[in-house]
Amino acid sequence: MLEVINLTSARGERTLFRNVSFKLDASGLLHVAGTNGSGKTSLLRILCGLGAADAGEVRWRGEPIHSVREAYWREGVYLGHANALKDDLSAIENLLMACTLAGRPASDGDAREALHAFGLAACSHLPVRALSQGQKRRSALARLALSTQARLWILDEPFSALDVAAVAHLEKLIVAYLDGGGSVIFTTHQDAAISARITQRIDLDKASVAAC
Repeated sequence: MLEVINLTSARGERTLFRNVSFKLDASGLLHVAGTNGSGKTSLLRILCGLGAADAGEVRWRGEPIHSVREAYWREGVYLGHANALKDDLSAIENLLMACTLAGRPASDGDAREALHAFGLAACSHLPVRALSQGQKRRSALARLALSTQARLWILDEPFSALDVAAVAHLEKLIVAYLDGGGSVIFTTHQDAAISARITQRIDLDKASVAAC
């Protein structure tokens, strides 16, 4: 579904990565690895159309993403390293708003259930500014439970700031999504139980793509 052709990205005079190419089909799980500063976040932002490459192309269902931008964004979910939550809104308000903006409105009950599964039932109506970093991360990740109709999840360090229970729940969500035909691209510095499901791995430090 997703095809990446010879992507190159530079920051000033420094090249982050060069000639990155891969194809990701339904149920594919791609791990983007590399040290800090290797360009992982830059690559993910290019893949979801929020950043521009210095060279190369990203295609969705055979078409350049810039020519099918709205359709591509409707079929994808991007969760960056930042949680992208509004501090003045509650966790449930943020979740409902994110789903509506993505063109996949959710009911109040579904939103409550998604937050409850991440252990946020007791604080779902508190302003986000009152939540811990882990609670904020879980609030952002709850959107995935309401985005199973999307065909591509792009996740930047999704396991950061999570406790053991939240990690296990996120792993379960990802596995179920893959089993349903969705595709996932993610970065992480942590060991995760989904490692056995990885079909490809990109190491930006070595500028290599390997099948798993």
